[in-house]
Amino acid sequence: MDNICQIPPGTPVLVTGATGFTGIVLTRKLVEAGAKVSAVARSSSNLDPLKDLDVSWFMGEVFDERIIAQAMAGQEYVFHVAAAFRQARSSYQDYWNVHVGSTQVLAREALKNPHFKRFVHFSTIGVHGHIAEPPATEDAPFDPDDEYQQTKLEAELWLRAHAAEHKLPYTVIRPAAIYGPGDRRLLKLFRMALKPVFLLLGKGKCMYHLVHVDDLTNVSLVSATHPDALGQAFIAGAEEPIAVADIARIVAEHFGRKLRVVRLPISPFFLAADICERICRPLGIEPPLYRRRVAFYSKDRHFDVTKIKTMLGYAPRHANKDGILETARWYAEQGWLKA
Repeated sequence: MDNICQIPPGTPVLVTGATGFTGIVLTRKLVEAGAKVSAVARSSSNLDPLKDLDVSWFMGEVFDERIIAQAMAGQEYVFHVAAAFRQARSSYQDYWNVHVGSTQVLAREALKNPHFKRFVHFSTIGVHGHIAEPPATEDAPFDPDDEYQQTKLEAELWLRAHAAEHKLPYTVIRPAAIYGPGDRRLLKLFRMALKPVFLLLGKGKCMYHLVHVDDLTNVSLVSATHPDALGQAFIAGAEEPIAVADIARIVAEHFGRKLRVVRLPISPFFLAADICERICRPLGIEPPLYRRRVAFYSKDRHFDVTKIKTMLGYAPRHANKDGILETARWYAEQGWLKA
């Protein structure tokens, strides 16, 4: 790990969202670095990916005051990675509980430990919304698009105010789109790249900013102990964004295909998405088309990662093309992509 983790061996550390994609990678790195790791997970969570590790588990909701009081006892660091799933049946309250409610409970419990060192809080670049004047820094205006992003922002702002009032040491990480072997986030896009026609909606550039899970977890580990990270927010992303069409082109070429991009008007798809959501949501059914998914093609995501390089001394290790190819090969190994 090139001494990325400077948390002393044997130090008590709590990870929320440990069974998610990022949480699994982060938890494994912490255990390998010698930390005394505890984790909070729902009773329905799959613990198998971490079953070979020495982790103390606290089973329950991350916003449950009783569970968190037990889990936070004696902890010196907390990595708050947990995030709510975006589902048709999810309500604003569901997002609020997992994002805001959990942050409040964890932060209040942290203050009870006089030896507490750092609260590493995972937010999202989504708090900035569409980037009208790229590239955006951490100081770009907030403009969340949906309830997931709104509650992520609410949690971040609450933590900042609470920490200032009570002198709670914290750092905020705003990840770009997380990817890498072990996750399926880009699988649908990669499959589309291997079809005879690759469809894009609208006329925009559709820039996408990625962050490899290895870089994201490294940034969070560095920020946990770096003195200059105290009270700061950091965008975690690759050195530069990449157009969705270029992602598809890299995948297509790797599998010996020629990419043919066809653009369609975006307005009819927004209308169709609104109809789908209006019909499906009251029934608790996942809509076949979301406005959020359509809006993806109308927005540009382009961020400046200078801050993590200058303040934390960490430069992203994974170039877009290398990470995309690594992920494509892993998808192929799982049998999910066929040349």
